[in-house]
Amino acid sequence: MDLFQLETFLAVAEERSFSRAAARLHRTQPAVSQAIAKLEAELGEVLLDRSSRDGTLTDAGHVLKEYALKLLNLRSEAAGALTELRSLHRGRLNLAANEYTCLYLLPLLDEFRRQNPQIKVTVQRALASRITDEVLMHSVEIGVLSFRPEDAQVHSVVVFRDELALVVNPKSPLARSGEVSIRQLGALNFVAHNIASPQRQKVIQAFRRHKTPLQMGVELPTIEAIKRFVEMGNGVALVPGLSVAAELASGALVRVRVKELQIERKLRLVHRRQATLSHAAVAFLKVVEAYAAKHGDPYSYQPERAF
Repeated sequence: MDLFQLETFLAVAEERSFSRAAARLHRTQPAVSQAIAKLEAELGEVLLDRSSRDGTLTDAGHVLKEYALKLLNLRSEAAGALTELRSLHRGRLNLAANEYTCLYLLPLLDEFRRQNPQIKVTVQRALASRITDEVLMHSVEIGVLSFRPEDAQVHSVVVFRDELALVVNPKSPLARSGEVSIRQLGALNFVAHNIASPQRQKVIQAFRRHKTPLQMGVELPTIEAIKRFVEMGNGVALVPGLSVAAELASGALVRVRVKELQIERKLRLVHRRQATLSHAAVAFLKVVEAYAAKHGDPYSYQPERAF
């Protein structure tokens, strides 16, 4: 029993004529008769009273008619839902980001939601080291990383340029310096992030290279906590520039340039290389590309080749 047979059966039942049903379906009358006969054989029931000239339904025919209507209506509903999905009236966008990279997403999600208000957006918080795995396991479609993934199954696009920023309390003597050398930081207490990252390792190596002690007297679990602690006058911190934009603008923190610590960070959007992305994900990437074209540096849209 397939949908064509049910459609044929409904046409005969509603038109009360094999010939009119054939005309409605743009089929020959023998083809319609054959489809009904095949359906009756499969079900083991007579559906139409052949002794009647007006295609009267048998009891079995009446029962099947109700179910046939439901099934064909479901087909129409499914087709309509897919059309809506393609038109982005429905759908879901699933992304993964950590505390820092989520900040990059905010203006893009704002623009995406303006254009696609019916799409449900979920940003799953994940450790950067786990995001590639989440993408490959189909837990999310797109992830945000601050380092280039090495897995050849993942496609990456550079979308933002950031750098580490040394921030201090406005009352700190360093706040008036504007620029210092790394050796001047040897006696200071750093408030550090306690999650290992490639950037943390680069900082440690830079201090070693310049034979300068790095005193991390306090380690906290979030960038937000680090910022608040430095605002209170406790030491200094090296944090992503994007994460302190508001505090620098308000004067709650002051940025001091360190000549030997110009560590750039590139944010990337990643997704499965062979994936057929959802309509929502494709629309989001188009928003990202258009946003970069409109606003320019530090935003960008530069696909990277696989290793």
